Amino acid sequence: MTELLQKIHQLNIADISAPLGFHADGQHVGLKHKSKDLGWIYSETPATVAGVFTTNQVQAAPVQLNKATIKNGELQAIIVNSGNANAVTGHIGLEHAKIMQDTTAKVLNIDASLVGVASTGIIGQILPIDTVVAGIHQLNIDGDTNGFAHAIMTTDTQEKSITVQSTIDGHLVTMSGVAKGSGMIHPNMATMLGFVTTDASITSDLLQQALSDDVETSFNQITIDGDTSTNDMVLVMANGLAGNKTITTASEDYDHFKAMLHAVTTALAIDIASDGEGATKLLSVTVNNSDSELGARMVAKKVVGSSLVKTAMFGKDPNWGRIIAAIGASDVAINPDIIDIALNNIPVMSAGAPVDFNQDTMSESLAQKNIAITINLHNGAAHGQAWGSDLTYDYVKINALYTT
Repeated sequence: MTELLQKIHQLNIADISAPLGFHADGQHVGLKHKSKDLGWIYSETPATVAGVFTTNQVQAAPVQLNKATIKNGELQAIIVNSGNANAVTGHIGLEHAKIMQDTTAKVLNIDASLVGVASTGIIGQILPIDTVVAGIHQLNIDGDTNGFAHAIMTTDTQEKSITVQSTIDGHLVTMSGVAKGSGMIHPNMATMLGFVTTDASITSDLLQQALSDDVETSFNQITIDGDTSTNDMVLVMANGLAGNKTITTASEDYDHFKAMLHAVTTALAIDIASDGEGATKLLSVTVNNSDSELGARMVAKKVVGSSLVKTAMFGKDPNWGRIIAAIGASDVAINPDIIDIALNNIPVMSAGAPVDFNQDTMSESLAQKNIAITINLHNGAAHGQAWGSDLTYDYVKINALYTT
């Protein structure tokens, strides 16, 4: 994977419509007070599709609709609104999701079975469908492509997007991703909302396998507040216009494609983690020398998800006792007498015992935006990572006033 990642070039300008044959737009249509709140992605030809969705038992209408829609293995467009989750809205919510699908299909002159639907925002409020329908008619095929990233945002403070290129089968392949997410993020099989476009040619079965495998080490390894949303989803569309020979089996080309997908999803996952509601710091936890990759990931996510660890990092407090306590609270077998811990490469615990460190140097280090927590379990050779944010006063304020 490392060698393949070195062959991938990240472009300076990120654009969800950068792959050949893709178009996008995002506009303000009146679901929110001022900011953009409706957007779409459109492919000139039907694209193979893969999706992963929330495991929350309460699932928004668009999630339910998309699960059925992508069973045919193809999509040509995705319509997304923010400002209203269309979740826990009963039968009317499903009707509204279908109206969004049908209206988009009519405007783009494609079959409704080729349209995905996504919503994000406040749960439990009826979607103003007349406003959405009118808004869909305002969207353009070649519109404000950067506007799409803004149209899907809620409490996000910045857009999250990336475009990469590499050569597969002698053809230049482009892949772009965009995501939104800031709070209610503790994904299991997806994240808040993520969309990936590529002009690579790959079968829907392999695309689904690649995405399902990838989210385990990217989106599923971030946590902001421990809450799994009702609307979580990631959709990937691959329209094949790059011209490479269709990837049909596990091969070097398939590994290359997976490396591109991992570069995109990991970058988006880290962007989401760094933009947690009220966050001042990005926390990156790396677990080395575990007896399994799964165990390493579980320990990393347990640590980055600990409210006590999060608040300590917000307060620039090198309280590593909270870190070892979180490690011990995981379901992974460990030996605390051989574990090492470091904060921004400053050792604080070695072989299960405290290490003296300079308090001034540590305080200066923990004042940085990026905090790296490194854990060595010394019981194997596997590695895992997880990402999250600190827990601040502003997080409480944002969520205390979310609907008011």
